[in-house]
Amino acid sequence: MFKSKDRSSPLIGFYNYSVIVTYLGLLTGIYGMNLALTGRIRGAIICLLVCGLCDMMDGAIARTCKRTPEAMCFGMQIDSLCDMVCFGVFPAVIAFVLGPANGFTIAASMLYTLAAVIRLSYFNVQEIMKDEDAEKRTHYTGLPVTASALIMPLIALLCALPKASAYVYPASLSIMGVLFVSRFQVKKPYGRAIALMALIGLIILILIIILGGSIPCTRFFTNVN
Repeated sequence: MFKSKDRSSPLIGFYNYSVIVTYLGLLTGIYGMNLALTGRIRGAIICLLVCGLCDMMDGAIARTCKRTPEAMCFGMQIDSLCDMVCFGVFPAVIAFVLGPANGFTIAASMLYTLAAVIRLSYFNVQEIMKDEDAEKRTHYTGLPVTASALIMPLIALLCALPKASAYVYPASLSIMGVLFVSRFQVKKPYGRAIALMALIGLIILILIIILGGSIPCTRFFTNVN
């Protein structure tokens, strides 16, 4: 275990620029949940996309910062905890707005969030226990939770289609949960793949801005977009 040698700050934690984007993503997720729970679904989905952008950037930014082993370990933990809020809880909160007000939506949200926390905890353990000389992983096992930043906004757009079922979003949430803990291989994105993902995110953002007002909320909310 690492023992902290920094006693100069009156606060615990690390506040260098390597984790600032991670913190911003977390705050965006919290704000997005507030928007979702007050029926402003278009703004909530945009916040989910922004969370994905922050997650895409934070790793690259962290690699430019010279960090102690303790700071690196902290960065890994804080990234995982923020991922749980932004991509494990936030999409489930949106389900309460888009899905039918019944047990299916609740069960789908519970399954999704449970699968997300299992996945993140499992890979935290793998990261801590891995050999320092081990080769860098080139593939993910199962679907990363951060994929929800692109997939769930796209599913939300499908809810805006005429005659779309209210069950589309919670059903998709259930499928995502299963994929989180499955053992299929997904190649890690690099270079052009990351650029393509950013382009897809931009296209979804534009569509959300144009069509987001047509995404129906549940009967508990008035769509104020």
